[in-house]
Amino acid sequence: MSDAGNWNASEHAGEIARGERFGFGANWTRFLAVVSEERIVDAQASLLSMLGVEDLAGRHFLDVGSGSGLFSLAAARLGAVVRSFDYDPQSVACTRELRRRYAPGRADWTISEGSVLDAAFLAGLGRFDVVYSWGVLHHTGAMWQALQNTASLAGDGGQLFIALYNDQGGVSRYWLHVKRLYVKRPLLRLPIVAIHMVYPFLPSLLVRTITGRLGDRRGMSFWRDVIDWVGGLPFEVASPPAVTAFCEARGFRLTRLVTTRRHGCNEFVFVRERAE
Repeated sequence: MSDAGNWNASEHAGEIARGERFGFGANWTRFLAVVSEERIVDAQASLLSMLGVEDLAGRHFLDVGSGSGLFSLAAARLGAVVRSFDYDPQSVACTRELRRRYAPGRADWTISEGSVLDAAFLAGLGRFDVVYSWGVLHHTGAMWQALQNTASLAGDGGQLFIALYNDQGGVSRYWLHVKRLYVKRPLLRLPIVAIHMVYPFLPSLLVRTITGRLGDRRGMSFWRDVIDWVGGLPFEVASPPAVTAFCEARGFRLTRLVTTRRHGCNEFVFVRERAE
């Protein structure tokens, strides 16, 4: 299978130009400068821990919204046959660059542009042993449809590993306004980040520094995550019970849940026990 996609990037470019979407790919392009062997190893460890496995040898792994490509790379290093796609052309370029740097010549890692909301594109992907989508589906503008589409790509007995923004009620509505302002008013971006470094980001950074846990357990970048959070539009949220009920109604059983209890993502791992 080639890296070619069947998706037209002009739709994405139009959303950026109209101030409807944050440039996730541009953010992850900057992340490439700090990717290291240590971060890759951390990403591998976090995958194994959440999935409850010792490796991914021979398993077919789908990365829905690959972003920087770090977790596609981690899955490939753990032995998986990997398929990655993203809606953002710059994110696709990031994923390809990581493959070029760290997994050159890997014929079993396919990367393409595509949307999780594009039924025709998804129909050509097949079914996977592990379907992974961390912090992506709430940025599509149609989160529940995106979750349904993503879940449908898991084969019988397959694992679905997703992370979605936590529903904080009024606090979440406040952040939606912040994100809209950040995306639509470029001159206000620096002040917006500066104001919100006071809370919630600076306390978190201080705690990490004091406890010696400055690095992210998933191998990501604190600063790039801050920018992603402040600007990340579209933006939707969901409570753990709502996500669990949605997936259980589609034949999945929850096997692992890590909750944030504040801003940020709740992480879920489901196993597919029956088809819809």
